[in-house]
Amino acid sequence: MEIKKLIKKYFIADFFVSIVTWLLFCCFRWVANDILVFKEIAIFTPNYNFFLAISFYPVCCIFISYLTGFYDRMATRSRIVELFSTFISTFISSLITFFVILIDDVVVSYHYYYQSFFVLWGTQFLLMYFVRFCITQNYFSKIRRGDIRFNLLIIGIGQTAENTAQSINNKLRFYGSNLIGFVRISRMPKKVTGKIVGNFSQIDTIIKQYDIQNIIIALEDEESAFVFDIINHLMRYQNIDINILPRQLEIITGRVLLNDIDSVPLISLSTLSMPAWQRSIKRVFDVVSSSCLLLILSPFFVYIAFRIKLNSKGPVFYKQERIGQGGKPFTIYKFRSMYDNAEKGLPPQLTQENDQRITSYGRFMRKYRIDELPQLFNILKGEMSVVGPRPERAYFIQQIIEEAPYYCLLYKIKPGLLSWGPIKVGYTHSVAEMKERLNYDIIYMDNMSLFNDIKIIAYSIEIVFKGKGI
Repeated sequence: MEIKKLIKKYFIADFFVSIVTWLLFCCFRWVANDILVFKEIAIFTPNYNFFLAISFYPVCCIFISYLTGFYDRMATRSRIVELFSTFISTFISSLITFFVILIDDVVVSYHYYYQSFFVLWGTQFLLMYFVRFCITQNYFSKIRRGDIRFNLLIIGIGQTAENTAQSINNKLRFYGSNLIGFVRISRMPKKVTGKIVGNFSQIDTIIKQYDIQNIIIALEDEESAFVFDIINHLMRYQNIDINILPRQLEIITGRVLLNDIDSVPLISLSTLSMPAWQRSIKRVFDVVSSSCLLLILSPFFVYIAFRIKLNSKGPVFYKQERIGQGGKPFTIYKFRSMYDNAEKGLPPQLTQENDQRITSYGRFMRKYRIDELPQLFNILKGEMSVVGPRPERAYFIQQIIEEAPYYCLLYKIKPGLLSWGPIKVGYTHSVAEMKERLNYDIIYMDNMSLFNDIKIIAYSIEIVFKGKGI
C-alpha cells in the first residue's frame, strides 16, 4: 500500500514539475528571443501550438520515466540510481520535445536555438530531481522514524532462522522491516526466541491476517526437502518480496544479492535478472506489437476462420485454461486445430506425432504456428508477453513438478507466445520433453534481456517461414 502511494506521489509530482518546467521554458524563450531581436522583428511568435505543447510535454516526460523503470521497485532503489534515471529520462524527453515541437520554430540565431535545448533539459532535470529527492527523503525519514513498516515473516524456527532474525533486528531502523514472527515448517526443535505465528499449512491465513510484504525462507539443512514445496506455494503471491538464505553452491556461483554491506545475504526469488527499464520497454513492445499485428492481420484472421469452418465442424477459436504469472489460471486463445470435442470424456493428452485428433487444415496451421496467433489478444490483455516460457495446463504442471520441482520459479514471469524452449525442443510429446523444455525456460529467465528476446523472435520467425512448427 505504501509503495502504491509513493508511485502516486512521484507521478503527480512529475506531471506538475513538467508543466512548471514548460512554462519557465516559454518565459526563457520569450526573453532570449523577443528582447534580442526586438529591433529587427516585431515580435517572436512560436510556430507550435502552446496548449498542444504543454499537454504533450508532461505526458512525454512521464512516459520516458516509465520506460527507464523509475516507477518500478522504488523501495529498494538507491539514490545514485534515482539520480541517473532522472538524468537520462529528462535528457531523452527534452530531446524528443526539441525535435517534435521546437524544430520548426522561427529562430534568428542558432546559438540560442541550441541553448534552448540545454535550458529545457537543465530546468527539467534540476526541478524534477529536487522534487523526487524531497519525496524520497521524506519516505526514508518515515521508515527511520517507524511510521512506515514492512511486515516480515520468517519461514523456519531453527538456529538459522534465529540468526537471520537477529541480523534483521539490528537493521530495523534503516529498512523498516517489522518482524511479525516465525512459521513452523517441520517438527524441528524450536531455537527462535520470537513468536511462532503458526504452521506453514496456515500460511495463506497468516499472510492475510498480518498483511505480510516480505518473507525470508530460513530452513535448516534437515528441512531442505521442503524448499520447493514452500516456494511453489509462495510464488503465487506477486506482491510479496520472497527471499531465501543461500547455501554454499549459490555463494560459489554468485547468485547471492547484497543490497547493503551490513545486510543479510539473500537470494531473491522475486527479483528478475532483466533491468527495470528493459521490463518497461518489453511491456510497451508487447502492447504496440500485439495491437499492430491484430490490426494488420485482421483480414488474414477472417480467411483462417473461413478455412477452419470449411474444414471441420465446430467453433473457430479454441479456449483452454493455462497457468500464468503467479500461478494464476487464465484463458488462452487459439485457432482450433483439432476436431471439436477431441478430448471429451478423456484426461488431458499431449499431442503425438500423426495425432488423429488434428484436422488436415489444423496440421497446416501448426506447421507454421498460425494456430497460436489469437494469443495476441492474451498479450494485449497483459496475461502473456511476446517472449516468455510457454504456459502449461495445471494437469501437466503437477506431473512436471513431481520430477522438476523448480518449475514454480517460472511463476514470477509472464508466459510468452514465443519461447526458447520450443525453439530447442519443438512441440512436446511427453513429460520428459516438457522437463527438457523447462530447463531452457529457466535459463532464459535467469538471462532475460531485450537482446535475448530479439534473438528468440528472430529464430521463431525462421521456424515459421521454414514450416518447422510441428
